[in-house]
Amino acid sequence: MKTLKIAIQKSGRLNEKSVELLKNCGLNFENYKSSLISPVSNFPLEILFLRDDDIPEYVQDGIADLGIVGENVIEETEVTVSYLQRLGFGKCSLKIAITNNSDIKELTDLEGRSIATTYPVILGKFLQKQNIHADIRTISGSVEISPGLGLSDAICDLVSTGGTLKSNGLKPFADVMASEAILIGSKGSEHNEMVQELMQRIQSVLRAKETKYVVLNVEKANLSNVLALLPGVKSPSVLPLAEEGWVAVHTVIPERDFWDRISQLKQAGAQGIVVMPIEKIIL
Repeated sequence: MKTLKIAIQKSGRLNEKSVELLKNCGLNFENYKSSLISPVSNFPLEILFLRDDDIPEYVQDGIADLGIVGENVIEETEVTVSYLQRLGFGKCSLKIAITNNSDIKELTDLEGRSIATTYPVILGKFLQKQNIHADIRTISGSVEISPGLGLSDAICDLVSTGGTLKSNGLKPFADVMASEAILIGSKGSEHNEMVQELMQRIQSVLRAKETKYVVLNVEKANLSNVLALLPGVKSPSVLPLAEEGWVAVHTVIPERDFWDRISQLKQAGAQGIVVMPIEKIIL
């Protein structure tokens, strides 16, 4: 059986979450902080720890079957890979930012201006769509100091909280693209049985993070009102209680509307609501 290879960040903002995801998939591996390659003991998989900029090309060239990398890196390197799964972490935005006292008010004001960035490909495509001609200055490393040093009129960089921009006297001006961690594969990898098995594990973990397992008690007279609020994975489970006229309802609730749904359930007559995390959901 061929051993798969998956490439993830050696260090950086996606490393910890990528390792956590793979661990939650039941994969056992060690020495990931001190080694460039870590074999998985209970699955035919090797984990490669690489610079994030190198991951897309390793996957494109078939050196790695799979990779976990930010969407912004994929777009910047212009590789040909398959998007297999959005992973829901590492979310950020690539934004154009300007100084707090800048005279740039509209996108068209960028015409003829200089913009410092480490993402010249993505920025160039964005400006082209807007029919704006600007001087793109490619800088490796921190770009936030460029306007203050007189190197550029604006910057284009990843923004998570905006704290770095603020500390450098900058403010967000325009959204270029949204990004998050993506599971990518080499051409045709999605048809590999072991890749499909690993993807099933990953998807089960992601589904579990998006839901809560809920058990509640309700009088039979109010059961229909409660069930109307509970879609479940397929449908809620209803079990009789020892007390006559009462039942227990088991279901899952999406994380995104959890608190609103709990309030609605209480108003519909639900009592003794118990909420538990879910480790995995396999459909």
